[in-house]
Amino acid sequence: MRVRTMSLTAGVSALLLTGCGAADMTQQASPFAGAQGAGTVTLSVQSWVGAQANVGVAQYLLEHELGYRVDTVQVDEVPAWDALSQGRVDAILEDWGHPDQEKRYVEDKRTIVPGGGLGVTGHIGWYVPTYFARQHPDVTDWKNLNKYAGRLRTAESGGKGQLLDGSPSYVTNDKALVGNLKLNYQVVFAGSEAAQITQMKQFAKEKKPFLTYWYSPQWLFEKVPMTEVKLPAYKEGCDADTAKVACAYPHTPLQKYLNTDFAKNGGKAAAFLKKFKWTTGDQNEVSLMIANEKLSAQEAAKKWVDGHASTWRAWLS
Repeated sequence: MRVRTMSLTAGVSALLLTGCGAADMTQQASPFAGAQGAGTVTLSVQSWVGAQANVGVAQYLLEHELGYRVDTVQVDEVPAWDALSQGRVDAILEDWGHPDQEKRYVEDKRTIVPGGGLGVTGHIGWYVPTYFARQHPDVTDWKNLNKYAGRLRTAESGGKGQLLDGSPSYVTNDKALVGNLKLNYQVVFAGSEAAQITQMKQFAKEKKPFLTYWYSPQWLFEKVPMTEVKLPAYKEGCDADTAKVACAYPHTPLQKYLNTDFAKNGGKAAAFLKKFKWTTGDQNEVSLMIANEKLSAQEAAKKWVDGHASTWRAWLS
């Protein structure tokens, strides 16, 4: 999550999460029914909860309003493009910007087509808890971070301040930023979004300071208020050379992508996914139910669908 940057691993991790049956989706194309009488749709779902919220609602409506069977496959960001191009999944509902993949598959091979905007703008940044920012307002300027390195040191950061990241598989600019901005910090990976959230919630419970890579939209802001640290302003192209990057992350309108054949022959399912568009507030509402109330994606989707008919009915028209 970047240019985006959230998760990238080597190889496709194709774990079937939901649906009506187990299937090895690394070997099987989606039987979305090239004929108009479509039967099954396969959606890529990334590991972060916002992506799970998108897919949960799309799956619920496809199944309960349009009569499809929906399989979901967990595939990390860049491998998901390969799977989409090959027809092993039919749609990605939240992409944070991968220009190399867009050029390869959308422009050159034409095996993937844009599916329109999700309606949500994503942003990655560095954050401190708001209670610490109120005590030390100057910490919200990167130029003052070295002043607080001692306060932000942990056992894992090797005598330097800790910059907490999520999964090592997430593509971030943080190591380059720390080096290029000459900051006395060590990037420490929590291992996953869930592990990172656990650490931040524990810090917040104890009212300890922390500095973390984080992103919006994200439900955790509702539970742990955080304030962004201002990095050098983002300018187009400032992150083109990832080794030399010394600027903030951009604000990215999140996009959907469809397999070309599915977009053409996927019938009502493809038309619905192209129209699927909601707000940051909508996504956070569902995400909070999944992550905080511990509802399944389908339980959360049903609650949201029951209360927002005026929004989703437009996607079916």
